[in-house]
Amino acid sequence: MPSSAQEAEKPHEPQDSARSRTEAVDHGHRRMPHDAVSAPQDAQNRTTPPGGAAATMTVSSRGPNERLGTLLTLAQISNAGLARRVNDLGAQRGLTLRYDKTSVARWVSKGMIPQGPVPHLIATAIGSKLGRPVPLDEIGLGDTDPTPELGLAFPREVPEAVRSATDLWRVDLELRRGPGGGRWSDSLAGTFSVSAYATPVSRWLITPADGSVAREAVAPDLSGYRVGHSDAAKLREAAQEARRWDSKYGGGDWRSSMVPECLRVEAAPLLLASYSDAVGRALFGATAELTRLAGWMAFDTGQHEAAQRYYIQALRLARAAADVPLGGYVLASMSLQASYRGFAEEAVDLAQAALERNRGLATARTMSFFHLVEARAQARSGNAPACATALAAAEGALERARAGDPDPAWIDFYAYDRLAADAAECFRDLGVPSKVRQFTREALARPTEGFVRSHGLRLVVSAMAEAEAGDLDAAVAAGERAVEVAGRISSQRSREYVVEMLRRLEPFQDERRVRELTERARLVLVAPA
Repeated sequence: MPSSAQEAEKPHEPQDSARSRTEAVDHGHRRMPHDAVSAPQDAQNRTTPPGGAAATMTVSSRGPNERLGTLLTLAQISNAGLARRVNDLGAQRGLTLRYDKTSVARWVSKGMIPQGPVPHLIATAIGSKLGRPVPLDEIGLGDTDPTPELGLAFPREVPEAVRSATDLWRVDLELRRGPGGGRWSDSLAGTFSVSAYATPVSRWLITPADGSVAREAVAPDLSGYRVGHSDAAKLREAAQEARRWDSKYGGGDWRSSMVPECLRVEAAPLLLASYSDAVGRALFGATAELTRLAGWMAFDTGQHEAAQRYYIQALRLARAAADVPLGGYVLASMSLQASYRGFAEEAVDLAQAALERNRGLATARTMSFFHLVEARAQARSGNAPACATALAAAEGALERARAGDPDPAWIDFYAYDRLAADAAECFRDLGVPSKVRQFTREALARPTEGFVRSHGLRLVVSAMAEAEAGDLDAAVAAGERAVEVAGRISSQRSREYVVEMLRRLEPFQDERRVRELTERARLVLVAPA
């Protein structure tokens, strides 16, 4: 269910004060069992705004937030303009925000601090106008993020890697359960920085597999349990089931939201118990799969910073598993995200890194998918020859794939229909409509009952291609089916595709059938995801 948030602010505090309060709260969480529930001691200071989200109010105050005011002037954004941008970004994340120019004036002149993910949304709004990432410190809100580095580290040693991953799962789950919690990744909503991938990827390329990961538990409550292969198998089964949920219902569906819960409740205790090296490899591999899935679902729901953090931890866990193909799959996921966010050159680098490390290791089907991801990135960068080379390599590798190959379970979605669908998007980006129509029709010819979201995305691409070719009947027919699919799943990405389709259909708004399609689509877009 989407969350609702209303204007709930606190006066700007000195950074040391805010940090000490956060550390105290975090320390309290560390002592509390994950299923414990306690009433907040400051309940008498808590108010519930009209949106239904509880917020804590404070009475201390600090001077004006000059940094925010200066950056607003630099970006040439008015108070009303910033409020509107923040409300729109919140809506994209399932939040109901009702900020106005008076709210922004209080942020600037009185140092009031908006709650939840709103500081990140402010940074995102200003950054999009300036054309660069804007850290919270630059807008005077650096003390509002209790965990600024959470999930971004790629530790060299395995014990630290376990701590980094489990901290992310724990804090994410606790914040979602807390007052005003929204969708499972709202707590990490904010800016996306492709540069955060640099260190993790370089360390993985240098050392894609750790030494022994055997562990003897040191915690008294875990020392008696020895993890077995059956424990890792259960996590892999959970990952396989979650992949089906995601494909059929979208990353924002309640079924999909159980993945972070599984990581926190099931996987974390196992990682902290005792296991042999062989069992540990299997355990880290299963946990890496689930963590990548959590990232993919965050990506599908528009929570790109959360997705990035989960991807980084998934890559680190894959290294502990000594599973190089799985590490490549995580890099491919990073590449797709970077392409989607407009960082085409970095996306090319990520896809090529996956390919280079897996030559001679991954199956033909897996390598075909990595080539396809590179083709997507090359198309986004406008490099048609390189895209054609990558597409040819993807098709050639897929032709060499055989039913008896030892393909990993996570690549079972990939067949010729997926290659055709992504080829269509490549040619869309390169501006070759005839090829888009050809490959989209091939992609839609395959049964897609288990891949509802993918089918909807293909219908959107088909509608845009048909409209560009002048076949309005075919465009509207595909668009109607695409809107119907988008209304059945919980996927922000699907909705963004529909928005782009409507933009492409704007020149035909004098046609009644197009106006009717637009109206139906808008009803779906305003409905809760």
